[in-house]
Amino acid sequence: MAQQNEAFKKLVSHCKEYGFIYQSSEIYDGLAAVYDYAPYGVLLKNNLKQYWWKSMVQLHENIVGIDASILMHPKTWKASGHVDAFNDPLIDNKDSKKRYRVDHLIEGYCEKIEAKINKDVAKAKKKFGEEFDEAQFRATNGRILDRQKRIDDIMARLAKVMSDGDMEGMAAMIEELEIKDPETGSANWTEPRQFNLMFSTQLGSVAGGDGKLYLRPETAQGIFVNFSNVQKTTRQKVPFGIAQIGKAFRNEIVARQFIFRMREFEQMEMQFFVKPGTEMEWYEKWKETRLNWHKALGHPAEKLRFHDHANLAHYANAAVDIEFQFPFGFRELEGIHSRTDFDLTEHQALSGKKLQYFDPELNENYVPYVVETSIGCDRMFLATMSHALMDETVPDADGKDSTRTVLKLPAPLAPIKCAVLPLLKNKEALTSKARAIFNDLKFAFDCQYDEKDAIGRRYRRQDAIGTPFCVTVDFDTLEDNTVTLRDRDTLKQERIPVDKVEQIVRERVDMRNLFA
Repeated sequence: MAQQNEAFKKLVSHCKEYGFIYQSSEIYDGLAAVYDYAPYGVLLKNNLKQYWWKSMVQLHENIVGIDASILMHPKTWKASGHVDAFNDPLIDNKDSKKRYRVDHLIEGYCEKIEAKINKDVAKAKKKFGEEFDEAQFRATNGRILDRQKRIDDIMARLAKVMSDGDMEGMAAMIEELEIKDPETGSANWTEPRQFNLMFSTQLGSVAGGDGKLYLRPETAQGIFVNFSNVQKTTRQKVPFGIAQIGKAFRNEIVARQFIFRMREFEQMEMQFFVKPGTEMEWYEKWKETRLNWHKALGHPAEKLRFHDHANLAHYANAAVDIEFQFPFGFRELEGIHSRTDFDLTEHQALSGKKLQYFDPELNENYVPYVVETSIGCDRMFLATMSHALMDETVPDADGKDSTRTVLKLPAPLAPIKCAVLPLLKNKEALTSKARAIFNDLKFAFDCQYDEKDAIGRRYRRQDAIGTPFCVTVDFDTLEDNTVTLRDRDTLKQERIPVDKVEQIVRERVDMRNLFA
């Protein structure tokens, strides 16, 4: 646990020091759980969004995109259930004055039990070595089975009280499990109560109920209310999907763990409209497709897992999370949900407008069912950074071992694809040649010119921001018009002609490499 905390602290520090993420309004002591994407962060985030958009829209002829507005008619949120049901159970500690979500506290209790299970597994693995069968050990060890049953019983009970909105039941669980404030150890709690997560604002200059609007808590509803418009104008046939990337806002009770849980965040969502009765088949297909998307980024299988929802949302008949192993443990990265026909049916009823599809093969109208894939762009950013950031022991210029901090991002996602470095900054012939190369390359991809400090330090700086390739201009360049191309991951250096740099780098940073 201590190692995980240190790794996370290092990640947060790295994000600020190297220009990926800043605290919002930092000169005014910041605004809690709101962050700004810095120069390299915005490039990486845009590349992640491009990768998602291309794989979701460009590569599927039956998926199209929209960009719906943040502000929507207030009836939208009545029909979707957010006005009445978009609540989290809140509890305060009377001594520490800190506020928590009840379900997070109980889940944290179960995570401690799971940590004991993992500790037992690790001990057994060390004891038995290569002969160790982890699956068999988990299935037969009495202590592990007892602990897992304890977790399952608690989570099943939590799902029941959450589904019923049973505040007394939640309070009873907090008391029975003897859950204490994680920071102070106090067990002096208030009674749980519901807390609506939507931010409200006013339309126009006069305050009042008639002008009340909400900042959207999710992007999906902008897709649902545009279902008929999109279907007719694009002439799509069921099954088809509508994708969107956009900001959403939630007044989180406890926003924590850096950009993992924020009050202003970005979602990448796709709603896939299918014939009723086929939704589970598509649900399974999208589960597999989305998991493969994450693996294509180089995220290892052991850092990804499915977690089925025990407590289904009011609109769903099936739901699963793709969880990623962040430095603070496995957490939700993406959700795949079978939303039934709830959203279209509710909007149809409240608006009085038909949201149906005429199926020419069946010669009938019906309200399609929906399978949703929803991924937090900020969480994807955090997962990508946490997996890529590492310390390595590598030989330095003198052949001695040294430690470097490197961000091993997939080359197509890297903020800067190529850095152009003159060997010395006080030699005009070198700097002018390097500048000329940089000015040519900048039309092809994001690149950077850097002449400050010794060449070794500049390499390390580019390693820390994830630049996959460095082009070094030296005195041989002036003689034979060749440069040294350095690979971030292998540290291999190859001599190539200047007129081949763009082609070679472009091929290696092409996003098609991820799709392949």
